[in-house]
Amino acid sequence: MNKEIEIMAKTIYGEARGEYFSKNGGLKALEAVGHVIMNRSLATSMPISSVCLHPWQFSCWNRNDPNRKVIENVTLDDPVYRICFVVAKRIICAELEDITRGATHYYSKSLARPPYWAKGKNPTLKIGKHLFFKI
Repeated sequence: MNKEIEIMAKTIYGEARGEYFSKNGGLKALEAVGHVIMNRSLATSMPISSVCLHPWQFSCWNRNDPNRKVIENVTLDDPVYRICFVVAKRIICAELEDITRGATHYYSKSLARPPYWAKGKNPTLKIGKHLFFKI
């Protein structure tokens, strides 16, 4: 299994699997998170795995996040992870249009307050509970 696809898929799964079943999320929510990862990789010339695993960038990989154990142990037997894997592969192979319009950041509207980097910025996309930004 390609490491870059696997790490992107696990990140998508850890960050947005709950959005897959939400009325305003769905497949597009998974794709949007994947495109943020790809856009960061392209903007920084870092491998996808480095972008995803960089400390404090994607909370699902934080040591204290309960999602970490889940994503480390998920397999293709999980139907939502299987979808995340296909989404990651299609993004890496440039088979999916970037619906985020180049977004490199996002956050969940469930946060008590927006992150500092979002102050004064307009989102490029709203899907489910997530707002996407090109920073």
